[in-house]
Amino acid sequence: MTVPHHLLLVVAGRAGEPSRLVDAEAQHPQLSVLDVAATRGDGIFETISIGRGHPQALDAHLQRFARSARMLDLPAPDLALWRDAVLTIADRLADHDEAWVKTALSRGIELPGGGEPIATGWAYGTVSPDFRRERSDGIDVVMLDRGLRSDVSATSPWLLAGAKTLSYAVNRAAVREAQRRGADDVIFVSTDGLLLEGPTSTIVVRRGGELATPPDALGILPGTTQADLFAAADQWGLTTAVVPLTPDDLRAADAVWLVSSVRHAAPVRSVDGVARAVDGELTAAMNGFLRARRF
Repeated sequence: MTVPHHLLLVVAGRAGEPSRLVDAEAQHPQLSVLDVAATRGDGIFETISIGRGHPQALDAHLQRFARSARMLDLPAPDLALWRDAVLTIADRLADHDEAWVKTALSRGIELPGGGEPIATGWAYGTVSPDFRRERSDGIDVVMLDRGLRSDVSATSPWLLAGAKTLSYAVNRAAVREAQRRGADDVIFVSTDGLLLEGPTSTIVVRRGGELATPPDALGILPGTTQADLFAAADQWGLTTAVVPLTPDDLRAADAVWLVSSVRHAAPVRSVDGVARAVDGELTAAMNGFLRARRF
């Protein structure tokens, strides 16, 4: 049969409905308008890259999914169920070089009288955009103040810094601000002057023979793509470090990337309008490694 590019596998429903595979473009509803995913953004998600039917960093994504659920006091996700959902969709996208699956878990439908909602979950897959330009030519970024201190996870855990939530309005607004400034993407900086992350990515810098990235203790999302790159760094004769970094460290670095599950390694070619060098050879090696991953 012809496989649609957009698939929706509903993996959990309000009444414990069985999983089912449907076309997300079909003209019938899949989620209630009363679901707090829509009304409050109260839920979590993960986006898993698929290479020729093979999910990449799947275990790391599922563990991060469970971590976010704990941070939001959501029911613990059944990771075996979610793994099956991802594999089901990945198998149907196996004819494509690059695709992705998004898993989402919502607190559910708000009940009359303020009763506890029953969680809703779904997984959705589609073919990836063409990121060849970003991976080869690089991207222009601006640094924006996130408005939070680097110790926000310890001082204000209710702000959910470091959880991958459905509440992405601020991240999307930051990207629009970058575009207004003639750039493609953003690197967030804490109010006390430390580099954090991009709206949908992790910062990686090369300083001589070392790759470095900020620690997730600063209230940032643990990077699955960054972790895979660091595990492979010795292939390229590099060491790794997870250390606090400042804007001065960024400017002094030999090369900078924003890395993420679907776009992979995008080299930074300018910061705040100032051009900087792109390490084309290492970038190509990184992206070749990321595309070839199998689980």
